[in-house]
Amino acid sequence: MSRPIIVGLAGNPNAGKTTVFNALTGAHQHVGNYPGVTVEKKEGITTHAGRELRIIDLPGTYSLTAYSIEEIVARDFVVYEKPDVIIDVVDASNLERNLYLTTQFIELEQPTVVALNMIDVAELSGKRIDHELLSELLGVPFVPCVAARGQGMRQLLDEAIRVADEHRKPALHMRFGSELECHLDQIEAMLVASGLHNDAAPRWLAIKLLENDSRVREMVAKQATGADEILAAVDAARAHIERVVGDDAEVAIADQRYGLASGAVRQAMQHDQIRRIDWSDAVDRVLVDRVLGLPIFVLFMWLMFEMVFRLGGPPMEWVEAFFGTLAGYAASVLPEGDLKSLIVDGIIGGVGGVLVFLPNIVLLFIAISILEDSGYMARAAFVVDKVMHHVGLHGKSFIPMLIGFGCTVPAVLATRTLDRERDRIVTMMIVSFMSCGARLPVYILLAGAFFAPHIAGKVIFSIYALGVAVAMLMAFVLRSTLFKGSTTPFVMELPPYRLPTLRGIAIHVWERAWHYIKKAGTVILGFAIVMWVLMSYPKPPADMLEGLDEAHQATVALEYSAAGRMGKAIEPALRPLGFDWRIGVALIAGFGAKEVVVSTLSTAYSMGEAGDETENLQAVLRKQPGLSPLVAYALMVFVLLYVPCLGTIAVIYRETGTWRWPAFSAAYTTVLAWIAAFIVHSVGSLLGYQ
Repeated sequence: MSRPIIVGLAGNPNAGKTTVFNALTGAHQHVGNYPGVTVEKKEGITTHAGRELRIIDLPGTYSLTAYSIEEIVARDFVVYEKPDVIIDVVDASNLERNLYLTTQFIELEQPTVVALNMIDVAELSGKRIDHELLSELLGVPFVPCVAARGQGMRQLLDEAIRVADEHRKPALHMRFGSELECHLDQIEAMLVASGLHNDAAPRWLAIKLLENDSRVREMVAKQATGADEILAAVDAARAHIERVVGDDAEVAIADQRYGLASGAVRQAMQHDQIRRIDWSDAVDRVLVDRVLGLPIFVLFMWLMFEMVFRLGGPPMEWVEAFFGTLAGYAASVLPEGDLKSLIVDGIIGGVGGVLVFLPNIVLLFIAISILEDSGYMARAAFVVDKVMHHVGLHGKSFIPMLIGFGCTVPAVLATRTLDRERDRIVTMMIVSFMSCGARLPVYILLAGAFFAPHIAGKVIFSIYALGVAVAMLMAFVLRSTLFKGSTTPFVMELPPYRLPTLRGIAIHVWERAWHYIKKAGTVILGFAIVMWVLMSYPKPPADMLEGLDEAHQATVALEYSAAGRMGKAIEPALRPLGFDWRIGVALIAGFGAKEVVVSTLSTAYSMGEAGDETENLQAVLRKQPGLSPLVAYALMVFVLLYVPCLGTIAVIYRETGTWRWPAFSAAYTTVLAWIAAFIVHSVGSLLGYQ
């Protein structure tokens, strides 16, 4: 059997690359990281016409220049791993700009097929594209398709297999004009004569040297014989080009690429005589309106949390009933002792206490996927961009903040898209205030326990809104003190509106929900067992339990345990917030992962209860004399703001290369959380709330 065809799936952000990847591979996907970096690497397998294709979803990039880690990863894969064929996904409704990347694959002489995606959107806006003429002009096959509906996928795979089997390079040889070409020829000849052993083509290396690509210069300096002479010639050529052309060589090369793309589009695209009404523009007039845009964004967010809480109630009760039955069965068949307590209180109580919120998590992911796939999230970024500039944040900071609603770790990694270090660090210091999915179970637990169902959704929404407000406030404070300086302008891309597909939403939700389930079965399970051990040992001497009823014995044993002692040690600091020592134990455990707050509360309060009854945690919490709606809200505020999880601290260290900023993040967020929770509790008490 022939080996699989290796396909590199490339394209600009928002060109529909992920939709094409999902349409081609379905559920046959594997997610990992590229070697040596933390950029996500998605791979998928598909079979077509009796051939197996391994498809690697490259990071979305606008070029192959070494400006960002995503561009470097995509470029290194194409240049050094040499896939059999590149499928370059371009947005047909925004063709000219997307073809800029295509011209660079042509420069590389890489076997390439162009997926002319969203051809329906282009036609709706009155654009008619002659894909056969484009194929002829640029020397690579163009395949029109609508990935969201699966249209054109078969033809795309047919063409990809044909190009790969024939090792067909682009028929067009990129030329950059006589002034640049003579210098390229000279540098290419010097590279060949230097005996440089590199998998990249000498001409492509020559182009990159003229573009002053730092990575290529460094490689040539280390590996080429006569490197100093080559680099001196490059510098002389760059200076000469600037004198003659009037522009930097990099700009001159980019102009040639844009010129080629523009010329091809001018010839192959026609506009209808009567321009059709662009419904996308019409919708944008409302959704990104200066006055209406922000209230509409807030309305969407409020509706999302209302939906998550209200629709999530019944399935949450089903899952809860399942774990209650399971715990009851385990309690009835296991003999009294530590094993029974470990399984019932530690494992089932801990892991079940987290998995019970899976329906709400799935609903949240469905809502976010719809907003992302429809193109609205980019509008949301546009709407809040001006607000962010007022507090000194760069417009691009919204992207990691948005990702922070899912998980803070990739949000920190997403700060790499920011060019200035001070913008990156400020954004890292505030993304943890965007409520990640791990905190949602804590909110649902407490809001459901202490607030009426018609209020609970609004309570959760207020916590999310508070997180955004605190992030903005702290960004303003940091930019006014530690990180003074001007902000740079940001041109934001607004992709066309698209109808989300069930398949696309299902894949997004499955990926995220499965990650949540895996985390519950690994990290949360591990923490649940550790916390059970800490809450069970050491055991109190028998004379301490004499004369006490079962409930008091359980409470004394918990207080005597290692976790109980830790909780007691920090209780004086938590008392002003209305928290007892058991909440303190849960907050300490939450440093590992925020979901562990729920599992630890479940273990702590179930172990403090007498008997074998498996009452749900919300009912148990409601019975605690020290807990009230006010304390529950203060606790939600504290969980929102206090120290980021261990994974986030580690990735901040890795991104900044120093312990200074992780330590600062852990310290200032915890102090801020204490102050905010204290204000909530104190003001609420003064106003007569309990």
